[in-house]
Amino acid sequence: MSRLFAVLGAAVYFAWGALHLLAAASSFRFAADLEAGLIQGRLNQGAFYVAIFAVVAVVVALGFNWRNSRAGYWINLLAVSAADIPFVLFIVLPGHMTGPEALLGPALWLAGAATSTLALMMARRT
Repeated sequence: MSRLFAVLGAAVYFAWGALHLLAAASSFRFAADLEAGLIQGRLNQGAFYVAIFAVVAVVVALGFNWRNSRAGYWINLLAVSAADIPFVLFIVLPGHMTGPEALLGPALWLAGAATSTLALMMARRT
């Protein structure tokens, strides 16, 4: 059963990463339409950070979470949490983004955390 939860956790973290690669690409396109300057630069910087978090989530999901690795568990838990907590605090809670698109990333984050936690807990019992 721990194997099933490990694979589910990896799949959810992979989906989180794919979603955030799309978000980063969208942010880069949005920034490209702005006048060159500090605002454009900060938007590109933020898009770059989101892309890096997304790549980490995908690589760790496929390389570590899939195998129920304790190191992979902590890397993705910390990286994805570090990316989504500020999103929830500064974008979702103030109401700057609403609806399903505001909830999908955090839902995937929590599902990845829950399933990978279950996988590790079940593996320790056997």
